[in-house]
Amino acid sequence: MSDKDGGMPSLLSTSLSALSVEDLVAEALRDMMKDEIRSHIRKRLEQDPRLKAEMRSAIDELLEAKVREAYAMVRLGKCGAELGVLMVPEDMRRRIEKDLAGLLEKEMGRLVDEM
Repeated sequence: MSDKDGGMPSLLSTSLSALSVEDLVAEALRDMMKDEIRSHIRKRLEQDPRLKAEMRSAIDELLEAKVREAYAMVRLGKCGAELGVLMVPEDMRRRIEKDLAGLLEKEMGRLVDEM
């Protein structure tokens, strides 16, 4: 039941090819539906400038909230690192602080160079 080249059986190959084509068609249809829905939403928003402005404002607030969340996570990470450093013995803490300072200096220099 294998093909002439000694590979997969032709029935299995055909089935796998058909499945891939079906997946591609289904994905294309989903994309077309999304485009149609987006178009419908845009038309409705163009008809109602107040709603469009309110939606933009809400999106701006959401983006700002995401930035605030990311900043808070960075601050929590910093606090966690600081707490970790405080928990180690004094002599090791000095070495860690020195290493961290060197690493930060190096990274800041790299960022400045990239600008």
